[in-house]
Amino acid sequence: MGSNTKGALVGLLGFAIFATHDVIVKYLGATYSPYQILFFSVMFGFPLVSFMLVRDASADTMRPRHPWWTVIRTVSILVSSSCIFYAFSVLPLTQTYSILFTVPLIITLLSIPILGERVGLHRGGAVLVGLVGVLIVVRPGASEFTLGHVAAFVGAFGSALASIIVRRIGRHERDLVLLLFPMLGSFLVMGALMPFDYKPMPLSDLVAVAVLSVLGFVALNCMIGAYKAAEAAIVAPMQYSQILWATLFGLLFFNEVPEERTLVGAVIIIISGLYIVLRESRKDVSENTPVLRTRSRIAAGTYFRIGPMMRAARKRKNKDK
Repeated sequence: MGSNTKGALVGLLGFAIFATHDVIVKYLGATYSPYQILFFSVMFGFPLVSFMLVRDASADTMRPRHPWWTVIRTVSILVSSSCIFYAFSVLPLTQTYSILFTVPLIITLLSIPILGERVGLHRGGAVLVGLVGVLIVVRPGASEFTLGHVAAFVGAFGSALASIIVRRIGRHERDLVLLLFPMLGSFLVMGALMPFDYKPMPLSDLVAVAVLSVLGFVALNCMIGAYKAAEAAIVAPMQYSQILWATLFGLLFFNEVPEERTLVGAVIIIISGLYIVLRESRKDVSENTPVLRTRSRIAAGTYFRIGPMMRAARKRKNKDK
């Protein structure tokens, strides 16, 4: 089995686990606020991430070198996490994923002012095509536009902004700064907001939240393995397999029958995103390849970030040589 094939298969497995993770989010979201789910999922995630802390031998401080960008990124992750969790709880899975698949389109647009990227006719045209797909999914004026739709769009924008900031400051910041600041922010902010809509959780639901954290961690490591084994242009498109899982899980667990327009719009958005990824993989097209280099899961409402942990793994490997 070739390395690209292996990477693609491991990537498919990782995104399948992420989709299972999102099913639990939707299940819990029917009863609990996004703040409560995020608070406990981050709390259960700290022991898992502590292994990374133990293995980090750097004597550097945790003070960020780019404090304002770090603050903006942390706020973006907090807002996007809450919004994405809420969107999963109130919208059909296929519709939520369709909107969240716009993240590559938003990253492409944000790369112009933040990275100084030049977006030519091809990628700009792909963005416009993707927006047509969004209009087909949402169909403004012809169907009800709910708070869930707003949350999904805000979540997509926040996720894209957080990803593009990593592309700007990731080379200069410690990986633990990129990883832990959003986690600490989520723990403190969600903990402060949780009492306003707190509901006692039985043991079964606490176990579900713990499983949520474990699934996120396992899927994260699958993605790290996939990107190590295969080229980014091979692994990145695997994320769109989540629309298949969303359709299946929606039917099995939530009696959601996807509307034809949602699937048509999703296909258009996916095609535009794939075109941007393939376009950026060509030489001399993009200096920064912002979408292609965004290794964190698109539509990630969770606290785990793939990029920082990949860089930390590479550093440990280089030290061992």
